[in-house]
Amino acid sequence: MPGYEVLRADEVRYEPRGDDSGREVARLSEQLTRSRANLWRYPPGARGRRHVDPVQEEVFVVLDGTLTIDIGEPPVRHELPRGSVAVIRPGTAMQLRNVHGEPLSLFIYGAPPERGEATFLPDVDA
Repeated sequence: MPGYEVLRADEVRYEPRGDDSGREVARLSEQLTRSRANLWRYPPGARGRRHVDPVQEEVFVVLDGTLTIDIGEPPVRHELPRGSVAVIRPGTAMQLRNVHGEPLSLFIYGAPPERGEATFLPDVDA
């Protein structure tokens, strides 16, 4: 096997997140050994759960749309348009959402590949 993997856009397979948020995820981590990566789609109005991961550092890259992300405790809201990047260190509270009228697409990369036991927090008001 070569020392690389190539995945073209027409080969990416999204699946429902498994909750009622309408979010979809394309899991890319199977090709990785020392980190995790996924592509995400958030339809208008979708949001993830507010949480703290004690182990994983994550990078969020906005591919399309505008990400609304509440970071820290107390939460500070940031609006990140296409092309923006947020880096979240381990132990930092965060919540992602799409409050805009267009779909949101994200590339999310994290390391190490193991995740700690996330602590879930009350959602931030929209």
